[in-house]
Amino acid sequence: MYKNKKFKIRNVEDIKDDITSAKLLYGDSVRTIFLADGNSIIVRTPQLKEILAFCYGMFPNLERVTSYGAAKFVLKTKTLDDLKELRKAGLTRIHMGMESGDKKVLESIEKGATPKEMIKTSKLVIEAGIELSQYVLLGIGGKDAWKRHAYNTSNVLSAMNPDFIRARTLVLREGAPLFMDAQKGDFVPCTPEEVLKETQILIENLDVTSHFFSDHVSNYANINGKLPGDKARMLEDLSKVKKKVEEDPTFRAHLMDSNRCMNL
Repeated sequence: MYKNKKFKIRNVEDIKDDITSAKLLYGDSVRTIFLADGNSIIVRTPQLKEILAFCYGMFPNLERVTSYGAAKFVLKTKTLDDLKELRKAGLTRIHMGMESGDKKVLESIEKGATPKEMIKTSKLVIEAGIELSQYVLLGIGGKDAWKRHAYNTSNVLSAMNPDFIRARTLVLREGAPLFMDAQKGDFVPCTPEEVLKETQILIENLDVTSHFFSDHVSNYANINGKLPGDKARMLEDLSKVKKKVEEDPTFRAHLMDSNRCMNL
């Protein structure tokens, strides 16, 4: 997403100007704010607290401020005390893309963190009182590793017990390293059937009290619920989609059409 941008940490006053402009556009109606772009958690804690205070001061009805927070950068730049200070200042949720709980898969995509580091980071965030939303990437293991990816991801998520689990499905984009690997035959993408089976294994083996969402345009099945109570119903919903894929060639062809994800 950021291939053509050079990373830099913006001046706090510039960010305040953006927030002031938002106030002029939206008035007091704002209830949620997301701190963009891709690595806002790396900003020093005092500056983040200043930004948070300005947000809440500018919008009297503000209820939630959230941010991305990759595990490797949270570990490098934030202590438990830092996270507690940020929660007190109003950072209510961190979105973290673990992608996989499998060590080999993480190494292959150069994620920059191990399953153990992701678990450690997640526990810090939760202990600080900040909600945690973890993202998993269905299909990232490819045909060779999808089962291992599914089981290990469910194990790592169970060790974390995040507030939210959000599933996305791998979509290969021309020019990306994994796309080129697929062109050479070094990476074989999963079929819709394999991705759906992977989702089934993931849900079956989760031992969490998390909200689970598979409601993204990239996904083959819209499966949502609160675990563990909704697990049986979620698996039943998933089974219906799997059956339709098996029995309806037109529906399967639709799932295989990359154009369905062009709005990603």
